Amino acid sequence: MFESETSLNSAALYETGEGSYALPERRLALIHRVIVPDKDYPKEYAVLVTDSRSIFIRQKKTRSSFVLRGEMRYGTALVTDVQPKTLEDYAETSLESLATDASNISIPHGSVTSLVMTEGEPNFRIQDLWVWLTMKRQGHEFHVYDFVTSYLDSANRESRVRFYAVPLGVYFKPRRQTETRKTILRDYALDVLQTFREVLPAEIISG
Repeated sequence: MFESETSLNSAALYETGEGSYALPERRLALIHRVIVPDKDYPKEYAVLVTDSRSIFIRQKKTRSSFVLRGEMRYGTALVTDVQPKTLEDYAETSLESLATDASNISIPHGSVTSLVMTEGEPNFRIQDLWVWLTMKRQGHEFHVYDFVTSYLDSANRESRVRFYAVPLGVYFKPRRQTETRKTILRDYALDVLQTFREVLPAEIISG
C-alpha cells in the first residue's frame, strides 16, 4: 500500500537574491510499513516521503518483539488486524512537528550518501519451525529485502538507518490469493526502492 499525493503541502522558506519566499514542500508518498532492527525491541515505522526529506514515523507497538523479529527473518507480517496509515492521516500534522518528534527519524535527501537494497534468503530459527514447515509444504520460494540508508547527520557525522521492507498482513493476504509469496515481497520491496529513486540521485542507489 503506497500512496502518492502532490496536493498536501507544507511551506518552507528559501533564500534568493531578492529575499525570502515560501516554496511548498510536497508530500509525495507514504510507505506504509518498514521495520528497523533494535537490540531491545524492533521498531515499526511508516515513511513519509516529500520532495526534500524522508520522515520515518514511529508506529504504535502492535505485537511482541518475538513476532517482529520473526517477521524480519521471513519477510512478511503474520497479523492482519492492523490497518496501515495513509497520507490523509498526517494531512493535518505539520512536517516540522513530525521531523522534530524524538521518536521519529528525519533524513534530508540532500544528506544521503547511499541507499542500498539487499535481497537475502529467509533466516529461520528453531522457533520458526512451524513457519518453515508451512512454507516448504506450500512449495514457495521467497526472499527477504532490507535497505541501508547512509547519510550525514546535523553534526556532519556519518549515520545510517537499516530497515526491512515488511508489508502488513492487510497488504499481503489479499494478494496471496493470486500471487506467490516471492512475488508479493519482491513487488513491495521494488515499490519502496522506486519511491526513493524518485527523490534521490541515481548514482547513490543500488539494489
